[in-house]
Amino acid sequence: MVRAPKSVGVRLNLRVVEISGTWEPNDSERRAAWELYVELLTRVSVVPLREDEGLLREALGSLYSLFTTTREVLRKYGPEVAEPKKDGQYNFGYLAVSMLNYGIRPLLARWHPALEDWESRRPVDRSRGEHEHAWNRAGELRGALEDTRTILTAYADLLASACGVPNLLEAVATGDR
Repeated sequence: MVRAPKSVGVRLNLRVVEISGTWEPNDSERRAAWELYVELLTRVSVVPLREDEGLLREALGSLYSLFTTTREVLRKYGPEVAEPKKDGQYNFGYLAVSMLNYGIRPLLARWHPALEDWESRRPVDRSRGEHEHAWNRAGELRGALEDTRTILTAYADLLASACGVPNLLEAVATGDR
């Protein structure tokens, strides 16, 4: 049986705000952290999107869906995951909402409308992929996705630590099983 640590150090740089301190997750927070960790780990949120892969729209959609998933997790585990902690420690609720509002929302607020505008100009004889690739801002959006991936990878690492599990993304990347 894996033993989760009693306390984990929190250090997240969200560009607009830095979150630094400690978090002593309770059992509900650990279960919630595991659910959100699985969601982050299996999406473009922490898996690099190479230039010749995928569609930018799909990547934005995947990140947007994390809002729904996170809301569901917060509702499922209830107020216990957001209760104030002693000595100003963080709780899962605060960390999850910060991830959405500071880690993901700025990217979506800027790039969703810009990409939508470009998509509305797609000629009928051009595929979605060809049209996205022809966009002069595609590289800029891919860079913004990479910046956000860095932030979300730090969140995933934090959630893994709270659950007492190894970083599964590293295990896959290095071929360890």
